[in-house]
Amino acid sequence: MADLFSAGADEALTRGAPLAARMRPRSLDEFVGQAVAVGPGTALRSAIERDELSSLILYGPAGTGKTSLAKIIANTTKSFFAEVSAVTSGVADIRRAMDAARERLTFSGQRTILFIDEIHRFSKSQQDALLHAVEDRLVVLVGATTENPFFEVNAPLISRSRVVELHPLSDEDVHAIVRAALADPERGYGGSVHLSAEAADAVVLAAGGDARVALNGLEATIAAASAQLGWPREVTLEDVRRGSGVRVLPYDKSGDVHYDVISAFIKSMRGSDPDGAVYWLARMIHGGEDPKFIARRMLIFASEDVGNADPCALLVAHAAVKAAEFIGWPECRINLSQAAVYLALAPKSNASYIAIDAALKEVREGPARQVPDHLRDRHRPGSDTYPDYRYPHTQPSGWVDQQYLPEGLDGREFFHAGPRGWEAEREPERQERRGTRGRGSRPASGTHPTK
Repeated sequence: MADLFSAGADEALTRGAPLAARMRPRSLDEFVGQAVAVGPGTALRSAIERDELSSLILYGPAGTGKTSLAKIIANTTKSFFAEVSAVTSGVADIRRAMDAARERLTFSGQRTILFIDEIHRFSKSQQDALLHAVEDRLVVLVGATTENPFFEVNAPLISRSRVVELHPLSDEDVHAIVRAALADPERGYGGSVHLSAEAADAVVLAAGGDARVALNGLEATIAAASAQLGWPREVTLEDVRRGSGVRVLPYDKSGDVHYDVISAFIKSMRGSDPDGAVYWLARMIHGGEDPKFIARRMLIFASEDVGNADPCALLVAHAAVKAAEFIGWPECRINLSQAAVYLALAPKSNASYIAIDAALKEVREGPARQVPDHLRDRHRPGSDTYPDYRYPHTQPSGWVDQQYLPEGLDGREFFHAGPRGWEAEREPERQERRGTRGRGSRPASGTHPTK
């Protein structure tokens, strides 16, 4: 009787489940997308079909099919599917799951697929509790994570598992999923609703490669249209606009997408493309990125990639930092956009960046060199015996022929001006002075009384 009631409850839950849950693929043939990972002829698909699967870590954005693939694996291999959430479970829950798996294997011979959603949230001790069971194949672990597992999952667990990366679905894949939901007579709409081409494109665009978002958006759109007009035969673009919320693109403020987007932002500015820069800036704004983080990255960029080709770039970037601190969202988006466009359009030079790293290499690896006597502090006792320091301000040109590097580095050049902007304009005069240093008559010396 309990089994009868359980079956009835499961059926009722299935009927009342959201469309995304009802349309979850039941087999590899129904699984849309991820052809590189699990398409026909791939090693993973063959291992699943032959029931020779080893433990897996499924890594990819939300809505790419990680949970669905885990359940398909369990169905295909006839294994028991046990699910644990890393958000709510602890070591005691893992041990209970292991004990149940051991009992199941002993008495019925059935293997267990242990699916752990958001496995990156497990602590080191929780992940360590899985090691022996995975190594002994007491369970086949299928872990799902949106974070890079090579950073977030313990190395011993990674070494015992196959890491499979799942990518955002293509628009064609999402279109296929939407069509299947509209046509399916048991789990979907059974052909009772027709989506115009424009409406279908809008649903797919809003999904951003996330199947769950697409199906949730489709369900919300049809529900909104039916509430307004009765059960709709034709769903239009206007229905989608009424039923859909704000489009949400994948963006995690501490994971791979965060680093990928900021990298694209910086490389767009470095490539002098203001359109690319403001697009990636918009992605960060839309994703809720901290404006101070964006501004700090531009401040670094101003010296690292623009440098003295345009010395004002540092001032503009610093102003953006202050604006981000003082104003915040949403108004500071304008300040950040202005700075990003300025930095993208500015002439580029990484000469200062290269210069300091070359000098640091010399300091770390070269011999310890003393400050030349004429450059040393004049306040200490006995400093009157030092050679004169030649004070440039006493000369009409503001320059004197004088060595500033320590002994042994005479003539060494750490700074090499770039071919663009302000520093390039100054370069001929600098090189002329370098060429005359130490040769010919020296300008009259002039000492500063307090230097």
